Amino acid sequence: MPNSSVGAELSAAYRWAMTTDVDLAAAARLIAEPARAAMLDALLSGQALAAGELARAGGVRASTASGHLSQLVEGGLVEVTHSGRHRYFRLASADVAHALEALGAISPPRPIRSLRQSRTDEAMTLARTCYDHLAGVVAVSLVDAFVADDILAAGGDGFTLTPAGAETLAKAGVDVAGARTSRRAFARSCLDFTERRPHLAGALGAALCAQTLADGWFVRRAPGHRALRITDEGRRQLAERWNITTP
Repeated sequence: MPNSSVGAELSAAYRWAMTTDVDLAAAARLIAEPARAAMLDALLSGQALAAGELARAGGVRASTASGHLSQLVEGGLVEVTHSGRHRYFRLASADVAHALEALGAISPPRPIRSLRQSRTDEAMTLARTCYDHLAGVVAVSLVDAFVADDILAAGGDGFTLTPAGAETLAKAGVDVAGARTSRRAFARSCLDFTERRPHLAGALGAALCAQTLADGWFVRRAPGHRALRITDEGRRQLAERWNITTP
């Protein structure tokens, strides 16, 4: 039986495409090149990366990476910032991250060719960042727990934070008030590409991710990598607060 949330996401995207005068092929051409796709995936870590780091992620030389990055910047998928003599690249917006994650849900898996790749894929499936919010098994499990505990109510294209939920998350240190004043969507639903189910995005998802990282529940496995390692403290908190058990 097809997953209803995946179907709803794709159906909404189809209706939008049919009623909006946009050049979908232009964005598709930018993403379709393997090196550029790998660079975009690296930037889904939410971190700003130097051209050299992105060249390694894309498996290309620095001169080749420079050309690819210029195309991504010109196409509006990536933006560049300057710090002294150095340039750093990041995704242009949360909307770009949302689109890339949703595209992953309809993409075929890469063949596993090494034990290292197998372990990396397992780590990515369990816990990772999707731009500035949590993704993977743990993120989807948190949404399930939040809905079951009446912290979030699912509906439409996102979630509604209940009054009791706002109090609960604020007590846990999540900057709910700051998230409410953000100009971006507050509690957005983002289709998880490994779980084919929604995780929490938007300003509230970003605030939750920031707080769990600050509290030491997760640590990044490597700079510029999306996979997160769950700490002993994170396992304890997830189990005690939300009844989520992790390997």
